[in-house]
Amino acid sequence: MTVEIIDYIKEAVKFRLIKASESDEEINFPVFDFAKDDTEFSKFVTQNNFQIFEILILLLSILPHVAPGFLTSILSEYFPDGSEFPEFGGVKGTHYRGIIPTGETALFIVAGDNFLARNHIVKAFDESHTFYQKSILTLGNTPLGEPKISGTLLLDPEYIELFVYGSISKPKLSQDFPAELLETKMEWDDLVLQEKTLNEVNNVIVWMDHNDTLLNEFEMKDKIKPGYKVMFFGSPGVGKTLTASLMGKHTGKEVYRIDLSLVISKYIGETEKNLSQLFNKAKNKNWILFFDEADAIFGKRTGVRDAHDKYANQEVSFLLQRIELHDGLVILASNYRSNIDKAFTRRFQSIIQFESPGIPERLKLWEKYIPEAFVSDELDLATIADDYEVTGANIVNIVQYACLQVLADGGTELTNEILINAIQREFIKEGKMV
Repeated sequence: MTVEIIDYIKEAVKFRLIKASESDEEINFPVFDFAKDDTEFSKFVTQNNFQIFEILILLLSILPHVAPGFLTSILSEYFPDGSEFPEFGGVKGTHYRGIIPTGETALFIVAGDNFLARNHIVKAFDESHTFYQKSILTLGNTPLGEPKISGTLLLDPEYIELFVYGSISKPKLSQDFPAELLETKMEWDDLVLQEKTLNEVNNVIVWMDHNDTLLNEFEMKDKIKPGYKVMFFGSPGVGKTLTASLMGKHTGKEVYRIDLSLVISKYIGETEKNLSQLFNKAKNKNWILFFDEADAIFGKRTGVRDAHDKYANQEVSFLLQRIELHDGLVILASNYRSNIDKAFTRRFQSIIQFESPGIPERLKLWEKYIPEAFVSDELDLATIADDYEVTGANIVNIVQYACLQVLADGGTELTNEILINAIQREFIKEGKMV
C-alpha cells in the first residue's frame, strides 16, 4: 500500500464531507490509474475488474489499519462543534479508539444522499457479490432491530496482509477459522497401504486430476453433482490423515483439517457464518477439506431432547448442505463406518476402508522407518512383522523409542530384544495384551 493510494481515499472522503458541510472549498473527486500501479492492491482490483465504488469500499475498510486517526480528525475538521453526523456511520471499537467504517460510511462516501446510487452500491454487500463469494469483505453483525448496513466493514485478514504488507500468511486455527493446515514431510512412496485401499485412493486422485476436463470439455457440468465427497474409515494410526496430507502434496493443493469442536458455536448464527466463510475460502483457493473424527458430528442421530439438541441438528444440517454443494474435495474420516449415519454415507462418491496393515505392509513399514545405521544382523524384521499386529503410527512410536534406547546405551545396533521390548511398551500404553 503506497502513500499515493492512501491519499486517494483520503481525498475521496474529504470530497464527500465538503459537499455535505456546504463548504465553499472546492475539490474534485480524485482520479487514480490503478491499472498502471504495481502494488498488490492495484493488481487485485484490476484483475477483478472492480468499479470505482468497489475500490472505495475496499480502501475504506483498510483505513483503520493504515491511517487510524484520519476519520476522527477529518470529521472534527468539517464539524468542529462536535455535532452528530449520522449519515457518516462508523462505530468505536473495543480497543481501537478511532472510527471504524461501516456499510453506512461506504454508502455516504461513495453516493452521498443519491438514493438510486445508494441502492446500486448496497448490492456490494449481497451474498451474490464477489466480495462475499471470494471471502474478501463482509459486513459485521448488528444488534437485533438495527440496520444490517450499519455493520462494520470487515476485510478478510488475508487481504489486509496482502494490501498493507504485500504478502499473505497461512490462516491459523481460531474460533473464526475452525481449520488448520495439514502438512507432511513424507512423500507418496512413504505411504504403505493395502493394494485395494491404494487403488481407491488413486481413484480420488484421478478425479482431482481430470474432473475439470470432464466437466468443461465434455459438457458434463449439468449432469454431475459438484465436488467429490469421500469417507475414510479405519482404526487410529492406519494412515487416514497421512493419506489426506499426501493427496494434497501430490496434487499441489493445501489440505485443511476442520476442528469439529469449533464447528458448533454457542452463538446462534455464528456457526453458519464461520462455515460459510470457510467453504467460500476453500472454493476460491481450491483447498481439500478434511473432517477428522467425523462421527463426532455426523454420527447416528438421536431424538431432540432440548433446545441445544435442536440447534445442534440445525447446524449439522447446514454443514451437510455446504458439504454437498462444495465443488472441491471433502474427506470425512471415522474410526468405524457403522458410526456414521446412513443418511450421510449415501451422499459419498467413495467410501474407503483403511485396514490395519497386514504382514507384508508391516514388514515394509519396519524397513522404511528403522534407520539403516541401526539395522543389525540379528534383527529379524520378517518374524517381528509376522508376530506383532501394529499400525504405522505404532511403528513410528516404537522405532523412535527403541532407537533412543540404543543411543542411551552407547550403541548403534538395534536388536530383536530391544525392538520387542519397545513393542511391548507400546502395547501396554494402548491397553493391549502383551
